[in-house]
Amino acid sequence: MPPPFIQSKPPTSLSLLLNPPLSLSSLKQTHAHLLRYSPHDPTTSWLPHLLSSSAQLPHPTYTFSLYAHLLSFSLCPPRSHPLSVYPFLLPPLLKSASLLFLPILGASLHALALRLGLFAKPNIQNSILNLYSNLLFLGCARQVFDEMHQRTPPDWNSMISAYARVQDLKNAQKLFDSMPERTAVSWTAMLSAYAKCGQLSLARDRFFDKMPNRTVVSWNAMLSGYAQKGFVNEAIELFRDMVMRREVPPNETTLATVVSACSKHGDPELAEWIIGFVDQCGVKPNCFVKTAMVDMYCKCGSLEKARELFDAMTHKNSFSWNAMISGYSRNGNLCSARELFDKMPNRTVVSWNSMIAGYAQNGLWSLAIELFKEMVERARVGPDEVTMVSVISACGHLGALDLANWVRETIGTSKIRLSLKGYNSMIHMYSKCGSMEEACRVFFDEMPERDVVSYNALIAGFAQHGHGTEALELFHVMNERGIEPDSVTYIGVLTACSHAGLVQEGCSLFQSIGEPSVDHYACMVDLLGRVGRLRDAETLIKKMPVNAHAGVYGALLNACRMHRDIEIGEKVAAELFRLEPDNPGNYVLLSNMYAAARRWEDVERVRTMMRAKGIRKTQACSWVEFRGKIHQFIAGDCSHPELKEIYKVLEELMMELRRRGYVPDKSSVLRDVEEEEKEELVGTHSEKLAIAFGLIALEAGVPIRVMKNLRVCGDCHGAIKLMSKVVGREILVRDNNRFHLFKDGHCSCKDYW
Repeated sequence: MPPPFIQSKPPTSLSLLLNPPLSLSSLKQTHAHLLRYSPHDPTTSWLPHLLSSSAQLPHPTYTFSLYAHLLSFSLCPPRSHPLSVYPFLLPPLLKSASLLFLPILGASLHALALRLGLFAKPNIQNSILNLYSNLLFLGCARQVFDEMHQRTPPDWNSMISAYARVQDLKNAQKLFDSMPERTAVSWTAMLSAYAKCGQLSLARDRFFDKMPNRTVVSWNAMLSGYAQKGFVNEAIELFRDMVMRREVPPNETTLATVVSACSKHGDPELAEWIIGFVDQCGVKPNCFVKTAMVDMYCKCGSLEKARELFDAMTHKNSFSWNAMISGYSRNGNLCSARELFDKMPNRTVVSWNSMIAGYAQNGLWSLAIELFKEMVERARVGPDEVTMVSVISACGHLGALDLANWVRETIGTSKIRLSLKGYNSMIHMYSKCGSMEEACRVFFDEMPERDVVSYNALIAGFAQHGHGTEALELFHVMNERGIEPDSVTYIGVLTACSHAGLVQEGCSLFQSIGEPSVDHYACMVDLLGRVGRLRDAETLIKKMPVNAHAGVYGALLNACRMHRDIEIGEKVAAELFRLEPDNPGNYVLLSNMYAAARRWEDVERVRTMMRAKGIRKTQACSWVEFRGKIHQFIAGDCSHPELKEIYKVLEELMMELRRRGYVPDKSSVLRDVEEEEKEELVGTHSEKLAIAFGLIALEAGVPIRVMKNLRVCGDCHGAIKLMSKVVGREILVRDNNRFHLFKDGHCSCKDYW
């Protein structure tokens, strides 16, 4: 029986305030009521009741503040009667210590219970058991459990759930088998444990199907198990079964789980069936269910319906906004995504991530970087690894080394611990930025562990830079360390052999592949074609056990361009026009071949084909990074603020090249015009303008790094080789195929490109 000043029921006025639904604001109002109207009245003894009520809410800090207030009002009993109050105080305090994840405080409360002789009380024992179970201190929890003389079903369930959370199925099963009385909670705990371990068949057959009384929580656990492990069809079928059986009505959690599963399915008809059921089942969707429905519509491509539902929501949380923003971004509607992002009242790191990833995934890498700068410098929102992976990807595509180094510093200053995926992204970034030295440093010095993706990333970097020997050496190291190469590994090494002209090594590697894929054949065609073995490449295509795709024929067509074999080139181009009728690159390659042979009628014929099909040549552009900004150029550019100085420097440089024997290669000009006009057309290609800007902006001796979206033409390749000797500095050019390091009049590609 409680002491006199802790009554069994609160006064009527306070009882009304403590009635459900409880909220933090109602508790604070009760607290204020006590302070204002009865600070010294015996009814203030209801503060312990208030403390107990606060433990029902997810606000453990407030519970401890009430406890401090209780002590300050001297409401604890005299020292001679310590047992009269603590049986009522310890359970809510232990629960709050668990929610705050304060094991030391929890252990102190445990010690207090022992010192006061209260440990034998069932409610105290259960609270201490729950504390250690929730903190996953399984040794302590099991000791408390074993010392209990009388165990209730909640005690058994608490211990089973703790084992389930750490996926200790053996001990969980032993306890379950020993239970004198199993409840629906016990069955559900075991079901969840097996489902989380991926043993869905056992979860279904051994527990879900054999449960004597399934609750909605049981159904939700099984549905969640299927959905979280990617068994979307099974989750939807189980939900249909639930609807037909009518054992228990679905609740909001059920609907949120099923709608989320349907999102992964991406089936618009299924989505409509789910929405129709939600309308009929009588469950009023809460914010989380509606958010899941918005996400489902977005993933099914129904953006209008998603936006209609989003706009109709009276209460939107950050998840709702993020779902709609991500939906727009995934579907390429970045204007609408940004419009919502700018209107969002409280942006979380997930909101920034959604928008940054949207830009990065849709090729707007500069905007991704700019938004990231706004995030960390103006909004002062701390990034996480998800942010950094998108930003790292953007830096890699831009080839912006200075930005890449700044991003790396930001990772350090923000104390972001990269996962294996994050480190792999870093290797890709530095490889694409032209710094294999930094890529190797990340791989060999910084990564705590490496997987096949790590090796593939570095091998691909070596391939792009033409370092065939290094790629082969890393491939052998990979095998020695017991890491099984996959299809991507072989593509990387074969590409490296091709770019380095290592024909024999590439052929040997290809022979070692058990069942080469069509992509491996494409690499071999490229390898043979680059060294002029066009007939061998053509024969290989004919003998392929699988149908050749556009990549195979594209490799051969480029080889025909390099070796000026129009006869084979025309046949290959015809196949490409059939496979990729809308790809402008194939038409341009064939046009270049005709132009080099001065077959202007054929050039015009190809151009007419392009016009008839509405195909436009992709505009070439090149860019240079300077002081954290990207300076972009197109052929004959007239938009840059330093235009006059750029053209002046370029003209002086081209004059010096001519004095040293440079003769423009005008074979890539696709028009039959005067020779002087041809020279002017090739003389202002975008990479030449970018190099001229680099000479103006960068300090003497600093390497110039140029990125280009298309393949470098023959004239620019020859001119830049001579430029590197004239200006006495390295010029690194990344085109859409590989890196070219120009130094002292030579190129690292050895004219294999």
